[in-house]
Amino acid sequence: MGRPKIARKSTNIDMTAMCDVAFLLLSFFILTTKFKPSEAVPINTPTSVANKIAPETNLLLISLNKDGKVFLSVGDSKNDKDKKEDMIKAINQEHNLGLTSGEIDALKKAPFIGVPVAQLKQQAHLTTDQMTGATLPGIPCSDTLNNQMIDWISAAVTAYQGEKLNLILKGDNVAKYPVFKNILTAFKKNEQFKFQMVTNPVSVPNGTDLYRENISGKTQM
Repeated sequence: MGRPKIARKSTNIDMTAMCDVAFLLLSFFILTTKFKPSEAVPINTPTSVANKIAPETNLLLISLNKDGKVFLSVGDSKNDKDKKEDMIKAINQEHNLGLTSGEIDALKKAPFIGVPVAQLKQQAHLTTDQMTGATLPGIPCSDTLNNQMIDWISAAVTAYQGEKLNLILKGDNVAKYPVFKNILTAFKKNEQFKFQMVTNPVSVPNGTDLYRENISGKTQM
């Protein structure tokens, strides 16, 4: 007697549950993703083959845009924000600005300092949207006789006393050299001889000495 044949049925996989999970994950990532906000001070940095990562704490960032305007900001950590408050208080006392505690707190929360010392009270009353590289005049630095970056660096050195101060300079690729030089003068006046430059990293060109050095170093490892 022959063996009975079992009818073959095609296999059906229900993908409904998997699609639901995929859409749930997609919705989660869309709702929780934080998009990078547009820069208040857009700067096109020069390119370099350096790949060193800038520090994120004890950070004092000096930005120089294409128009020669200078802006000052600190890191996002609580310690950096507290140091920024100390800096503002020192400038307030040194220049007898008469800033109130509320104005000092507003400047502390501001994304950057971008006005002459005499206009700090006005900046304190601006909204974040009003603080841009186009609307603010920047910290005076183009004139060697009125280089207010010297006072700000001095205030920063005092605020970070006993801690390592990481000076970061972010300059636009077409910024004029005299302003850049005056920023360096402010560093030297306060005996700050080490700083880092923010650049746009690119790969090392093939065939150059640095390329061969990097290949040799990787081979030895």
